Amino acid sequence: MVSPLPKWEMKRYAILWNRFKSKEFAHEQASKVLGDDKKLVSVFLSDLKKAGWLEVNLDSKDTRKRTYKLKEPNLAVQELKK
Repeated sequence: MVSPLPKWEMKRYAILWNRFKSKEFAHEQASKVLGDDKKLVSVFLSDLKKAGWLEVNLDSKDTRKRTYKLKEPNLAVQELKK
């Protein structure tokens, strides 16, 4: 189930979606694209996951690292209406 996002998170989600679409990305890549502090990006990604807008997977090469994949906006909005 998807939950609505606060405005500041939706803005950052849109920036990431414009850059990565449905491709996987790393925390470092998100920090670079957003231009935000790594701690803020960690909070943001955690919130996205809790709200159902983000999938998190362990990196296949290094299980200490995670890869992220955004949920397509159209699907997320459809789930909001349910």
